[in-house]
Amino acid sequence: MTNPSLAPSPVQRFLSLDVVRGITIAFMIMVNNNGGSGSWHFMNHAVWNGLTPTDLVFPTFVFVVGVSVVFAFEARLAKGATRAALALHTVQRAAVLFVLGLIVNGFPFFALAHFRVYGVLQRIAVAYLVVSLLYLWDRRAWTKAVALVAALVGYWALLRFVPIPGIGTPGRDVPFMDMTRNLVSWIDRCVFPNHLYLGWADHNTRDPEGLLSDLPAVGTALMGVLTGLWLRSRKSVPVKAAGLAAASLTSLAIGYLWSLEFPLNKNMWTSSFVLVASGYSLAVLTLAFWAVEQQGWRKGWTYPWLVFGSNAIGAYMFSELVPGILGNIHVISDGKSVDLSSFAFSHVFAHIPDPGWSAFGWSFCFTAFCFIPVWILYRKKIFLKV
Repeated sequence: MTNPSLAPSPVQRFLSLDVVRGITIAFMIMVNNNGGSGSWHFMNHAVWNGLTPTDLVFPTFVFVVGVSVVFAFEARLAKGATRAALALHTVQRAAVLFVLGLIVNGFPFFALAHFRVYGVLQRIAVAYLVVSLLYLWDRRAWTKAVALVAALVGYWALLRFVPIPGIGTPGRDVPFMDMTRNLVSWIDRCVFPNHLYLGWADHNTRDPEGLLSDLPAVGTALMGVLTGLWLRSRKSVPVKAAGLAAASLTSLAIGYLWSLEFPLNKNMWTSSFVLVASGYSLAVLTLAFWAVEQQGWRKGWTYPWLVFGSNAIGAYMFSELVPGILGNIHVISDGKSVDLSSFAFSHVFAHIPDPGWSAFGWSFCFTAFCFIPVWILYRKKIFLKV
């Protein structure tokens, strides 16, 4: 007789994962539109070394992508899909994600002279492609663990010991983890000169989603794949929750310990950052898993997160394109021509005395505005698939 506490199927879908995805994309929209210079410290990225809650948003989404790969592929394999067909679909989906990222970067004018190729969706596409093909090649957990260790240790070794042409060896000729004189930035300046996030206007310095730092980002997705394999195992729900909590604490401990030598740095996506960010992602997933799957708290509070999570990429695209539109619609205010975003902020939110709450008001209302189209899609049971 089957124990009813065990997972009923290896392709079971967990509502808690959708909740975490929704929370992540909502917070991503908020911090990307944080209201400007008056916003609270935790609503901004760390300038270089260090960590704020905002720095955890992007890696949490990449982590969730890794978890989702396991469930999505197992569901399709169970329906008879071949690994070759899934591999082709994976390549196509990654390509579409990459193109969507290019659209976000260029919208609305697509100025090619300094067009940025790297980006958030591009990094997601790369991480998704690599871990998906790896999972299709071999679905065992130990191969993912080996790949994870290789990615994180290998990235650290490259940054720590490989001489930078024209600059020198880190830790001897140049400070280790220097903001601009590092292997990651040097490669990006060679591959895409004058096309970086901090590009031509900032003397072509660096890009937070650069080429080499895709390697540890793949590690973040691999952490998600390992988590997905654990959730898919035939353990009881309480054991799974306990395992998630243990993994969170272990990842945080190792990451913070490693950060003493290899600092936490979202811009370079350091290996210690991968472990610490994944540890916090696991903590959020643990709480959601405990509340939804173990305690059965599914009604009410989960609704907005399910709406956002059901069309996460659509919500992100909308939130990235709308500012470009508002920034190019001008109205007359006090005899001056201002864009619609500035007009709305100065006539509504700027009247809030505290600058932190003023910025938060803008951020919250913008996120609520982005909720509307995905809510309409959710009500009509339309789920956009890349």
